[in-house]
Formats: sequence, structure tokens, C-alpha cells
Amino acid sequence: MTRHLSTVRDLASMIDSGARVAVPPDYSGCAMAAVRELIRRGVRDLHLIGVPQAGFQADMLIGAGCVGTVESAAVTIGEYGPAPRFVAAVKAGAVRVLDSTCPAIHAGLQAAEKGIPFMPLRGILGSDLVAHRDDWRVIDNPFGEDDPIVALPAIRPDVALFHAGVADRFGNVWIGVRRELMLMAHAAAATLVTVEEIVDDDLLADERTAAGTIPALYVTALAKAPMGARPIGLGERYPADDGHLRRYVELARTEEGFRRYLDEFVLAGEVPA
Repeated sequence: MTRHLSTVRDLASMIDSGARVAVPPDYSGCAMAAVRELIRRGVRDLHLIGVPQAGFQADMLIGAGCVGTVESAAVTIGEYGPAPRFVAAVKAGAVRVLDSTCPAIHAGLQAAEKGIPFMPLRGILGSDLVAHRDDWRVIDNPFGEDDPIVALPAIRPDVALFHAGVADRFGNVWIGVRRELMLMAHAAAATLVTVEEIVDDDLLADERTAAGTIPALYVTALAKAPMGARPIGLGERYPADDGHLRRYVELARTEEGFRRYLDEFVLAGEVPA
């Protein structure tokens, strides 16, 4: 049964140091209110999984010293430029990076979703990635001759963490077309979701919303967090705060600037709504 928690802090307290945490890209519902709580708590050594890539939230967590490993197809803040704290951490050897691709991330999560140990994938054969991932195996296709294929181990997150527009009182969460969130919830041991609002209607009982709804069976806990994705945008509800993100990238180019950002927007206050 989904737990309805009273605060985002309560929800974030369910993520321990060392956890494998799957997060979506900036366009898909980032639980930024929960991320700020994780930074305030001082969690450490997270294994962050970008599904299939990560952006602003990953850069903040890395800069704050919360991340030990990054597994992702990319870490980028898109039109705002490279992720400055990620770049600095890689250069300093402060984080372990497991390079991947979008199909490989999805394939690993699909294996976990199906309860199988690995998923085959063909498109990365011949790439440098295979040489640098000792957990990937090139095997012979058992149904063909002289037909190699890559076996990718299942990716099993301890936690899937994201933000959505609406949930209902039963614990069902509407995600619309953002199917990567459904995959995360199926693959993870626990799914923690912040939402803009919680309604009395049953989202699964309405054909207009049912297909885009994660059933409560896959949702461990919910917390209401209006504007909880800010300064990232959330679908049609609100846009990204362009000025805020540009300021972040400018400040985070240096360790001193990043600390100023944390002091102003995380440790001593909240991002303005």
C-alpha cells in the first residue's frame, strides 16, 4: 500500500547513503524538492542512474558530494551547457562513471522489470563502450551462427525518484507520455514520488488517464510538493526558470560559486515559486 507522507523531508529520509537511485532527465519530472532535502541531510555515495540521462539534479548532487557513481548515457544541462560540477568531479576523479547509452540504460532496466538477469542488445557492438564496461559481455547468439550480441546485466535501482503532476488518494500516479517513469517504477525496489496535487478521483478508473497512470502497486510513498520540480519545468504545468538555471551554470563553474548557490537556494532557503 502506498504511504502518503506529510512532508518531502519524510519522503527523502527513505533514501539512505549508498543507495542506487534512478532519476529521470530534466524534461521528465525531476523531484527537485526531494533532491534539496537529500543535500541538506548530507547523504553520501549514491549510485545515480540517469534514465536515460541526467541533468540539473545530478549536477547539484554531485557538487554537494552526495554521489559516488554515475551511470548514465549523459550528464548535461542541455541548452544551458555542460554540467559544471559533473565535469569538475570527473576531472578530479571524485566520481566513478559508468558510461552507457540510452538503449543500454533502458535495456538494463527492462531486464529488471521482467525479472531476468540480463538483456541482449546489438547496436553497441564495435564501440569503445564495450571495451570499457567489464560488466557487459559479448556472447554468441544461441539461435544463430557467427552472430555476436552484447549481454547487459539488469539494472536494479534501490529507489526510483521523480516528480509528477497528480496522484490520487489511492496512490496511483499519472505520468502521461513519460513512459521512462513507468519503467523506473517497475524496475526499482522502491518508488518515491513527489506530486503537485493529490485528487480524490481514481485515475485508473478513467479511460482518459488510466493508460498514463502508474498503479499504486508500484508506488512506495508519495508526498505533496507544489512546484516541486522547480527550477526545472514540469510539462504543461510550468516552464523551467530560465534565469535561475543560467545563474546556476554561471555560479557552478567554480567550487566557490557552487557553495554560494547551495547557501542561498538549498541550505538557507528554497527556490522561489
